[in-house]
Amino acid sequence: MMSRRSFGRIGAAAALLGAIAAPRVFSAGVGKEKQFEIARSEEEWKKLLTPEQFYVLRKHGTEYAFSSPLDKTYDAGTYYCAGCDLPVFSSEAKFDSRTGWPSFWKPIENAIGTTEDRSFFMTRIEVHCRRCGGHLGHVFDDGPPPTGLRYCMNGVAMKFVPKAAS
Repeated sequence: MMSRRSFGRIGAAAALLGAIAAPRVFSAGVGKEKQFEIARSEEEWKKLLTPEQFYVLRKHGTEYAFSSPLDKTYDAGTYYCAGCDLPVFSSEAKFDSRTGWPSFWKPIENAIGTTEDRSFFMTRIEVHCRRCGGHLGHVFDDGPPPTGLRYCMNGVAMKFVPKAAS
């Protein structure tokens, strides 16, 4: 006969394993692997990206809060995916969320895709580049008007290009 303590331990272990192994479900449909315009092998990505970029963009990592210079960059310009150079955010939609990561209230139209992320005992919405699938960050519903959204991005996953002076 199983004791309550043993049952609780088995349940906790199963929950932990499920949270760690839970797949990311792409918005293209449950159980369907999303195909991207730019597809490269892991080795090709490793050659093109820095180790930090590879960890975030291809392994769904997160940079340390307050570690990116892009967090406090407020010049006019455009933020591009570091994996494929697709424009993903405009400086016009950037705001200081005080979270330690570059934050935006909206992406550039047709620049991103989303994925259900069930890691770390929670469900979040992951944001990825729609062209190469690179992990950019997550979106939360605690942002400013007019969208009420906070696109909390990893600075290492993006490149900033200042607007040319006229």
